[in-house]
Amino acid sequence: MAALMAVAWVLALANVFFNPRTPTWAESEVALEKGELALDAALLRAKNILWIDARREAEYAQAHIPGALPLNEDSWNELLPAILAAWQPGRRVIVYCGSRQCQASREVAERLRDEVGLADVLVLKGGWESWQTRAK
Repeated sequence: MAALMAVAWVLALANVFFNPRTPTWAESEVALEKGELALDAALLRAKNILWIDARREAEYAQAHIPGALPLNEDSWNELLPAILAAWQPGRRVIVYCGSRQCQASREVAERLRDEVGLADVLVLKGGWESWQTRAK
């Protein structure tokens, strides 16, 4: 029995040190702010989400969440018609930008709610960085 416990401890410790996808405690303890949604929760409804990328167009062109459409403050008038054409009643809109500190997603989400009248608009907690971390 003691040998079995020792082997379990060794495997557990090896997992802690060698698992490249171990989440940090700090990330799991960060509370969601009003209007935010964690990536895991978003992925539960992935089929009924309209992803909006609020980063600059060059960043969007380089890489983005599959199916995401670009919409940013600089090109709002040019990009908004494609968003409106893709949106359907009952479809949740999730806006993201580059990182947790980025404010572009909050600004775009606010405009979609206030100016366009979309009610179910949230911001992805951690932005594009959270998506990239998940993909690793």
